[in-house]
Amino acid sequence: MKTTRTFRSLSLALPAFIGATAIASSHDPVELSLLSDNSPNSVAVANALVAAYQERNPNVEISVEIRPGGSEGDNIVRTRLATGSMTDLFIYNSGSLMQALNPSRTLVDLSDEDFMERISPSYQSVVAQGEGVYGVPFEAGMGGGIFYNRGLYEELDLEVPTTWDAFMENNAIIDAQTDVAPVIGTFGETWTAQLFFLADFYNVQQQDPDFAEEFTAGNRQFANSEAALNSFRRIQEVHEAGYFNSDYESAGYEDGLRMLVEGEGAHYPMLTFAVSAMLDNFGEESVENIGFFAQPGDDGNGLTVWMPGSMYIANTSDHTDEAKDFLAFVASTEGCEAIVETIGAAGPFLIETCGLPDTVPQPVADMLVYFQDSDRNAPALEFLSPVKGPSLEQIMVEIGSGFRDAQSGAELYDRDVSRQARQLGLSGW
Repeated sequence: MKTTRTFRSLSLALPAFIGATAIASSHDPVELSLLSDNSPNSVAVANALVAAYQERNPNVEISVEIRPGGSEGDNIVRTRLATGSMTDLFIYNSGSLMQALNPSRTLVDLSDEDFMERISPSYQSVVAQGEGVYGVPFEAGMGGGIFYNRGLYEELDLEVPTTWDAFMENNAIIDAQTDVAPVIGTFGETWTAQLFFLADFYNVQQQDPDFAEEFTAGNRQFANSEAALNSFRRIQEVHEAGYFNSDYESAGYEDGLRMLVEGEGAHYPMLTFAVSAMLDNFGEESVENIGFFAQPGDDGNGLTVWMPGSMYIANTSDHTDEAKDFLAFVASTEGCEAIVETIGAAGPFLIETCGLPDTVPQPVADMLVYFQDSDRNAPALEFLSPVKGPSLEQIMVEIGSGFRDAQSGAELYDRDVSRQARQLGLSGW
């Protein structure tokens, strides 16, 4: 799966990775195994990185194995680590799900490796436990916010909103003056209903900087925190105003992208990984008509950031040195180039030697603005706390469909996360 020529050339800050290591110069054949989730992007990137590395290291053969995604995939990863049957390398989440793997006992510590010096400290913080650091990013960072149809904004002379009130005013104008759905809902795939909640965490943290720490310690609840309760209120307000498309309960993710690109919907709350899907399905010209802004809060907006997924080495590997050499390639300019040539550029890399193409899609350019000032972006809650209740998406569907209000949804979610925190053995719960 190749992208268009826009993505062929990286603008690099430092010289490319030189694979002149002892591993690369060895002529002894080595076989490694890599476990990837089954998402199209993960599979494509895994295969591209393997191919690029093997071209430079013909003595190394890396086989790629595919696992399911979701909770089934989580169970497979944990079971294989627990039973000593994990592949040499594997792709998995960073942040709270990584913490649940008990990395200090199951993964290889990379903190003393030279290649870690070029990886962003903010990324390293979400793949760390104690003194150890365990992963390297295999994709770009993502933002959570709202895609919008630029053509419609120009037609109605609307400005990109920086507060929630301004966002709702834009929706009111769109609703009154067009037949376009102001906000696209795709609850037919329930995970998409979480975005108004998840992308609001930058705003929560601005009002309550200690929320993540206090929440993890069991001292904060969503239902009793005004800042956090707003994250549930967002979707309730949109529903009560009647701003969702008429088929929001059955529409799916791909329907939402089509509606946005074809002008049937004005706004779509979503993660920026959707840029790659829009490019594949609709082409560059259509995507240039799409913009992106961080989800507005009461007093302004900043970007809630999803750190990249990671590659790890299982501590049961018989080829740790070779696996580390592969990760050194993944975290290099040549590794980044292989990724961009395969799936394009959907956000900034967290590797200091990696730049972005001279030309990026409009939504990516819009997102990069929030990275120019460190005060305008912050990690999503799931990267700061191991606690995330499994019922969140169902709760958000209920609120977004009018079956419960934000207050009762927050109270239900507090009970959900309390059960999970006790399962994790966290103190204070």
